[in-house]
Amino acid sequence: MKYTIIDRGDALSKSLVQQFHSLAAERGFIHNNEQPEIVISIGGDGTLLQAFHNYVDCIADVAFVGIHTGHLGFYADWKADELEELVRLMAEETPIMVRYPLAQIEVETSTETLHYLSLNEFSLKGVDGTLVAQINVNDELFEMFRGDGIVISTPTGSTAYNKSLGGAIVHPSIESIQIAEIASINNRVFRTLGSSVLLPKHHHCDIISKKDQRIQLSIDHVNIMHSDIKSIRCSVASRKVSFPRYRPFPFWNRVRDAFLDYDVRD
Repeated sequence: MKYTIIDRGDALSKSLVQQFHSLAAERGFIHNNEQPEIVISIGGDGTLLQAFHNYVDCIADVAFVGIHTGHLGFYADWKADELEELVRLMAEETPIMVRYPLAQIEVETSTETLHYLSLNEFSLKGVDGTLVAQINVNDELFEMFRGDGIVISTPTGSTAYNKSLGGAIVHPSIESIQIAEIASINNRVFRTLGSSVLLPKHHHCDIISKKDQRIQLSIDHVNIMHSDIKSIRCSVASRKVSFPRYRPFPFWNRVRDAFLDYDVRD
């Protein structure tokens, strides 16, 4: 098995990297940064997002395993004291491969078309003032938006920025993207729905810039600023991200543990 490791950079994560290398060598694993089969993320969900974007160009050929060094995340299944068990299962067991939907973003500027994949969410915000944009769904006018910004989330990303905006939590088996507004302004000219909208995989939305404006795009943790965006098309990507499950950890258990702190033993 060929693997690579992305870590958060703190002392604990670095010590776990060395421990993993030692355990992996005993099992005959091959450390390969160029063409890994498994990408190990040691840190938190932010570290896994970094790992995803480092290997997004070969997303069909790699799977991701998260080891968390803080609070339990939505992508990190394993604790720091479980490395030995993880390596044993990786060597001896065939995992259930879970595949999550991604968001595909096509940014049309005055000079080029840029393509991105997002694991969690994609957002756009006005830099110098409110964002002014027309939103089309399946090439039909849906609403005229003016406000702080817009967030497009994947099902797994629905528990992140989207949730803080009042969006719905969506199970990853539902291939979709969700549109959520950031502080929309409603008047006679600009009128928005005021709630998040869920689009299935065969639908798309276009966000069309309606004035000269500098716009900050955030693709997960990556921030980019543009002053010449014409439109942005968002849809469910044809590719997915893969996570090998060596033990069950249902999505709704993750939601419960992250937000409700409910002890099932009570």
